Amino acid sequence: MRSLNFDNRFVRELPGDTDRINMPRQVYDALWSTVRPTPVANPHLLIHSPEVATLLGLSDADIAHPNFAQIFGGNQLMEGMQPYAACYGGHQFGGWAGQLGDGRAMSLGETINSAGERWELQLKGAGSTPYSRRADGRAVLRSSVREFLCSEAMHHLGLPTTRALSLVATGDGVVRDMFYDGNAQVEPGAIVCRVAPSFTRFGNFELPASRGDIGLLEQLVDFTIARDYPELHGDMQEKRGQWFLEICRRTAVMIAHWMRVGFVHGVMNTDNMSILGLTIDYGPYGWLEDYDPLWTPNTTDAQGKRYSYGQQPYIGHWNLTRLRDALAPVISDASVLQAGSQVYADTYSETFGTMLAAKFGIQELSDDDAPWINRAFELLHISEVDMTLFFRNLADIDPQNPTLAPLYPAFYRDDLWQKHASEWEQWLQQYSDRLRQDNLPVAQRQQRMNAVNPRFVLRNYLAQQAIDRATDGDNGMLWELLDVLRRPYAEQPTNALFAEKRPEWARHKAGCSMLSCSS
Repeated sequence: MRSLNFDNRFVRELPGDTDRINMPRQVYDALWSTVRPTPVANPHLLIHSPEVATLLGLSDADIAHPNFAQIFGGNQLMEGMQPYAACYGGHQFGGWAGQLGDGRAMSLGETINSAGERWELQLKGAGSTPYSRRADGRAVLRSSVREFLCSEAMHHLGLPTTRALSLVATGDGVVRDMFYDGNAQVEPGAIVCRVAPSFTRFGNFELPASRGDIGLLEQLVDFTIARDYPELHGDMQEKRGQWFLEICRRTAVMIAHWMRVGFVHGVMNTDNMSILGLTIDYGPYGWLEDYDPLWTPNTTDAQGKRYSYGQQPYIGHWNLTRLRDALAPVISDASVLQAGSQVYADTYSETFGTMLAAKFGIQELSDDDAPWINRAFELLHISEVDMTLFFRNLADIDPQNPTLAPLYPAFYRDDLWQKHASEWEQWLQQYSDRLRQDNLPVAQRQQRMNAVNPRFVLRNYLAQQAIDRATDGDNGMLWELLDVLRRPYAEQPTNALFAEKRPEWARHKAGCSMLSCSS
């Protein structure tokens, strides 16, 4: 197996933890701790992403080599790897949680590919670190399957995201209480190799700021700008201001994309927010099926619904405000920090507005469109309509002869279809009138809509079926799903089964509706 070209700037240029004792503890004056993956019994590769392998410069022969599973299962290190766990804090569910850190993740190093791109490789589930608190640093197969598949699904949907190289089964059992009800069980363990230009989070900056360690905070800020934002110019204070505004912009774009496809992150804590505007940490996520703006996939959030679908744009702003507070000691121009809120709001409004126009197949939104668009979402909610199917099938509406027939497959309940049919008919007339105003050629409108409204998303019930089969030793559905999700906007008639709405048996089944944070 060929070696990768490592250039580990994070550990080379930033202060690390000099105490090598791998036990839970508070770590001060450092941004990372040296760690090593804990060996596992029988690492074997379940699935990998061919695109990510190519991105890193790995061939099919490299993937098939016996050392691949050993390395990305945590039993061996490749030359040049310097494993570490990052030290950071965060706000969790609105409250300051103090030091958190990489408790079940560890970065192997930063590799430079043939195009000169920097990619950080990170194992999730490879054992304990000083930040594991009372946990074992491991991950179970079910959460690892979901992380692997979703990382790649999001990329192919066109959303800013971390990627996934591989999913390795460990051969070890992991004890987890999935429902937090005192019934812990042994589950198969697994390790995902996550890939991103950087895994730095808002929380990396919050922790030194909370401790008054301004020198360490400055080091991290200037390093991040130099490594991850080399396009910024000016003196250091100017760069810091531009950098914060760019984070606000990227975060707004990312969340607008989430809203476009109906994705719900589920755990938008500040330690799960990327400084690059990437979607990171796929835990209890989900896609809206029957449209409900207050739906959250996270059982921990079932009562408060802080991280529900409709709240995500507001939480993005709240999290950026926490980052702003952390950066205030090192950015002298307070007006720049205040401007971040407006940059976020303007970027989100413009980006999502453009996406919304494309979703409905109109050229440009105006204030006059608000009533019928708002009414559409009202009806989607009260009629229990599948969001993904509705918008995809909406492209089949003929504005010259409108009928609800194309939309019927998106309804979950016939009684609600019948109850609200007249209201839908009225809406359809408004919608058709609006399409006729633009008078776009049918093919052009459909192409525009189908480019932003996916036919295929990673529905929870599909992921759970793949998990169940993989648990029984059958990886076939993992590969099937990965292949389908590579082309989410194509019709793929032979894979139509993967585009069907959630079956009734999955409405309340564990893993198919809401999920816990248990990993």
